[in-house]
Amino acid sequence: MKQIELKYEFSNEYFTSEAYKALRTNVQFCGTDVKVIAFTSSEAHEGKTTVCTELSKAFADDGKKILLIDADMRKSVMVSRYTEQTGIIGLSQLLSGMASIEDVKYTTKEGFDVIFAGKYPPNPVELLGSNAFREFLESQKSSYDYIFIDCPPLGMVIDGAVIASVCDSAVIVISIDVVKRKAVAAVKSQFEKSGCRILGVVLNHVAKKSERYYKKYYGKYQGYGVYAKSDKE
Repeated sequence: MKQIELKYEFSNEYFTSEAYKALRTNVQFCGTDVKVIAFTSSEAHEGKTTVCTELSKAFADDGKKILLIDADMRKSVMVSRYTEQTGIIGLSQLLSGMASIEDVKYTTKEGFDVIFAGKYPPNPVELLGSNAFREFLESQKSSYDYIFIDCPPLGMVIDGAVIASVCDSAVIVISIDVVKRKAVAAVKSQFEKSGCRILGVVLNHVAKKSERYYKKYYGKYQGYGVYAKSDKE
């Protein structure tokens, strides 16, 4: 498998680190039937990519085999923000039949594997809704403890719901002071229509002193709650 070095700096801040450990524990308690998890948000810049990446490392630190898939083929930030390597091919080429699984899979020094989004295709929804995507996920389940999928914002495009329909569960990332409850409710409704089980939400960019207020405000949507601070996507 090809090696790649992420230039992303993982958080060493105590509060944030403990939040991701708590999220890791909560995911593990969701049962052995939860292996493929979609992560999305209502809007861009709520931090879902950061949550996926940090959580992947947290699980890898615990000895788990993790595959992180960047499925935001419309406007991915993972390659440009997290690596300086050029010539990366990814999910769009895989699903289009232009590359093999071995061509698109990379392993990081942090201990988890990653598949990047690849070049922007003219038909992302069709690719994500194809048998090729479903069969690809099924083929990878036996090789990993968990597969995390970084989806496009569901409040902006339908891709996340299409992805969720072939996942075991989903998590909604909510950035405090960015989205309203009504927008989160719309995302929740889309997941329910897809038939995907919602594990809960991650409240992002939360000051510790604000936890009680936001627990009350978004509490209706929580299967579990983790409060992670981040300044990145």
